[in-house]
Amino acid sequence: MLQLDLSKLSTFLPADYLPSRRQALTRAHDMLQNSNGPGGEFTGWVKLPANYDRDEFARIKAAAARIRSEAQVLVVVGIGGSYLGARAVIELLCSNNYNLKGKDTPDILFAGNGLSTDAMLETIALIGDRDFCVNVISKSGTTTEPAVAFRIFKGLLEAKYGKQDAARRIFATTDKARGALKGLADAEGYETFVVPDDIGGRYSVLTAVGLLPIAVAGVDIDALMSGAADAMEGLAQPGMDNVGWQYAAARHALYEAGKRIEILACYEPCFRFFAEWWKQLYGESEGKDGKGLFPASVEFTADLHSMGQYIQDGHRNLFETVVRFENPHGKLLIPIDPENVDGLNFLAGKPLSFVAEQALRGTILAHVDGGVPNILMTLPSISPKSVGWLIYFFEYVCGLSGYLLQVNPFDQPGVEAYKKNMFALLGKPGYEDRKAELEARL
Repeated sequence: MLQLDLSKLSTFLPADYLPSRRQALTRAHDMLQNSNGPGGEFTGWVKLPANYDRDEFARIKAAAARIRSEAQVLVVVGIGGSYLGARAVIELLCSNNYNLKGKDTPDILFAGNGLSTDAMLETIALIGDRDFCVNVISKSGTTTEPAVAFRIFKGLLEAKYGKQDAARRIFATTDKARGALKGLADAEGYETFVVPDDIGGRYSVLTAVGLLPIAVAGVDIDALMSGAADAMEGLAQPGMDNVGWQYAAARHALYEAGKRIEILACYEPCFRFFAEWWKQLYGESEGKDGKGLFPASVEFTADLHSMGQYIQDGHRNLFETVVRFENPHGKLLIPIDPENVDGLNFLAGKPLSFVAEQALRGTILAHVDGGVPNILMTLPSISPKSVGWLIYFFEYVCGLSGYLLQVNPFDQPGVEAYKKNMFALLGKPGYEDRKAELEARL
């Protein structure tokens, strides 16, 4: 499914960078497959494409069909992994202009991923008088941003439909047995789906966390899971011909060679939120103990006219990973201009995809000449099956990469620091001493 071109690394890395990491990759691979490495209790995603709950999967499809029949808008309330995965897949497969398109599926609005008053008011205004449902996603139900947003939208639903009918329009994706949201869902009668105990948020896009909103958007989630299953089967085979091993080894070798920033690039605007999901996946998994590549992203060719200058001539501490989709969904020919004002008649009659391909090839060569190593990934097209494959590929390589760095790729201790300060400044009971200390510093 995925073709990996590492040929543009030869001038930046020693010839043995792949075989020299065989032993470390074998250990990392075994830890993932056997769930016995650091954070192994959160590696349920490794076998998920084969072992997912088929009954819940059927319920997800049934709930999505009901939402499509009863609502013009679905509000998805979540943050981090409870938000980025679903939005990444919906925009990549259905367009970054999904809500603007004529379609027979509901608009999908995302809330609970920030604390902006203006953004919340705009989301409410966008719903307007239309019928809507809410999918609230939180393992605990107490994370501040989504909990505040859910309070607001729960109140709007109850004011519009009454408490009983509002409960039919709320779908809670949460812990299977405990937590504030699970307790509320049971008490109020919300339909619930499970955030698995053995899968962390940033690895959860192929669980109910991502699949319910993705299915509401009309994506074929059977094909999505089929692509992930194909990736799982292929990447489970150990050895240096495994493209996951190759990508993990290249990233690690570049990191040790002083390249501390990885830029993920794509020439499709609909890839933007997939890159945002990728940044959380790698940033939260690798960025600890003073280690890790900093994940960044660009949209080409647009960013070649802005960030392109820095990439070409700036500090040489970065490398690029370029994701390329071979076959667009249609064909657009460049017309001839009798006046040839722009001097581009030499392109007349050629497909726009041809121009984009030459831009990609020329950019890679220019950046390599400028001292930027390049990795090229090619997939046949943007389809549910290829996207499922790519999701699993990036998750798998992320696990390998964390173990190569000798960190736990499945925890996120640094995320808690800002929360403690925020709780103290908000006046949460139990944080009184910390509140006084912080306010003195401010």
